[in-house]
Amino acid sequence: MIVDCALYTDGKRQEGELPLGAVSEACHRPDAFVWIGLFEPSEDEFDAVRREFELHELAVEDAVHAHQRPKIEVYDRSILVVLKTARYLDAEEAVELGEILMFVGDGFIVTVRHGGASPLGDVRRRIDHRPDLLRCGPAAVAHAIVDQVVDDYAPVTAGLEKDIQEVEYEVFTDAVANPVERIYKLKREVLELHQAAAPLVEPLETLARGGYQVPEDLTEYFRDVHDHLLRVVEQVQGFRDLLSSVLDANLTRVSIRQNEDMRKISAWVAIAAVPTMVAGIYGMNFEHMPELTWTAGYPVTLGIMISACLLLYRQFRRSGWL
Repeated sequence: MIVDCALYTDGKRQEGELPLGAVSEACHRPDAFVWIGLFEPSEDEFDAVRREFELHELAVEDAVHAHQRPKIEVYDRSILVVLKTARYLDAEEAVELGEILMFVGDGFIVTVRHGGASPLGDVRRRIDHRPDLLRCGPAAVAHAIVDQVVDDYAPVTAGLEKDIQEVEYEVFTDAVANPVERIYKLKREVLELHQAAAPLVEPLETLARGGYQVPEDLTEYFRDVHDHLLRVVEQVQGFRDLLSSVLDANLTRVSIRQNEDMRKISAWVAIAAVPTMVAGIYGMNFEHMPELTWTAGYPVTLGIMISACLLLYRQFRRSGWL
């Protein structure tokens, strides 16, 4: 679906929407460029756009099916920038990934968005109020989109950090449920976010140095985005290390609890062994055991059994086994 098709001249958006058939001529005007925004287009919809800008045929499949990793690819008439968008679903403790592809060429930028994360409506409204940046051409729009995508990583990392803190609390308190499944799920979500953000570091560094014909006036803006992205990647890497440590701590605590349970079981078995042994001896029915004919023999035997059990119980309590 084509969301918007606009012509910008001298840093200002022209009134009304530009018909698709007129974009090829419009983007060749002096100090002008065209921005077309699409959302999950069909092959036919994108093919019409491809013909207008003579986009490379290999890019068509990428734009329609959205299965690329973050990257920048250079074609004859344009460059393709692939971004992974993300938002955090707190109820499911899951990172939902989407994708934005940007085709940036001489006098045009085509954006293709997949997924619900990082909508571009606010980006368009915000950049429309910056004619000073729009005079730099399509690269200014590309910067605004990349900046939005990277900024949207912040709520995701905040959500992950909150859930990781909850898992830490569960591990180091006497929680009934074992949080190992939750830990593994969070590790998977952190890995997905890392795979979305980390590959973008090198392309952004190239843009910050003025590569891919980025105007000099925009390099400092790309440097700022690159710095924000580095912080996100470092934070996500910290999450990975922290979750690994939490998982090790949880396994250690489980092992300690199992050892404590085994000691308690062993102690009670040892205590129960005393009366069992005595009862077993008398169960053999010896005829010449003097206490069998002694009036106080039965109570004395029971007293010895109880005393031995209490003595063992006291020793196990003092040693921490019970």
